[in-house]
Amino acid sequence: MVRKVGFIGLGIMGKPMSLNLIKSGHKLTVLDLNQEAVEQLKAAGADAASTPKEVAEKSDVIITMLPASKHVKEVILGENGILEGATPGSVIIDMSSITPNVSRELAAEAAKIGVDMLDAPVSGGEPKAIDGTLSIMVGGKSEAFESVKSVLNGMGKDIVLVGDSGCGVTAKLANQIIVNLNIAAMSEALVLAAKAGIDIEKMYEAIRGGLAGSTVLDAKVPMILERNFAPGGSIAINMKDITNVMDTAHEIGVPLPLSSQLLEIFHALKTDGKVNDDHSSIVRYYEKLANTEVKKAEK
Repeated sequence: MVRKVGFIGLGIMGKPMSLNLIKSGHKLTVLDLNQEAVEQLKAAGADAASTPKEVAEKSDVIITMLPASKHVKEVILGENGILEGATPGSVIIDMSSITPNVSRELAAEAAKIGVDMLDAPVSGGEPKAIDGTLSIMVGGKSEAFESVKSVLNGMGKDIVLVGDSGCGVTAKLANQIIVNLNIAAMSEALVLAAKAGIDIEKMYEAIRGGLAGSTVLDAKVPMILERNFAPGGSIAINMKDITNVMDTAHEIGVPLPLSSQLLEIFHALKTDGKVNDDHSSIVRYYEKLANTEVKKAEK
């Protein structure tokens, strides 16, 4: 089913997601502060808008993919925002990683004018955004979810309604704990092996098919060995997510000792000038402690 889709936020994730929606046949209207990204989408067949209100006026499904809660609130509730242009029956899909409380607050505001809102953050990083196989965890009404399935299918593969409003972003917070602590555990192991003089490539080959194997291992070890820390998911974004994890956990009385230590590691990396690196740069925190480097063996 072809839909009129608005997309606000054409960053590392949003731009390829938007391009995939065009490939899926949807009519797209886009908005971003980065005019170069907007021009790329226009060249691919999208229309451009100058305000979130205009995006909403031209669309029956409006997607936001923005850095943090404050940006999502401003775009939806602010002057010339989405709710000033949205018509009853339209659906807002926020695919940003924000806090459950903000998601529920925004959904309640949207409901006042007859607009449904889904929180639908994603996992898979830039590679899966590009090939359209993102995992999408959704919170909101089942009727609204079913009505936008064709849009979500244009961007992702594993798409699951996990519960009511706020449940999608809660699932994403849990996802971020697993992903980032996995990278940290992997980093400890790699630094230990590197300092011991093991050929890291051979060790990776030996363990990847066993219980230590993971999608994280396969995605991040090759990057680290190539010393490629170009961001698919930056330290900055993941530090924001783990901050949201800790805030949410403290609100509901859940101690998270490993996540709290991970947040301190992120702050140390930020102080060390690595905040815009990929989160595989966690390994460089451990490398600094051990005065070693994880790299390919000399041939």
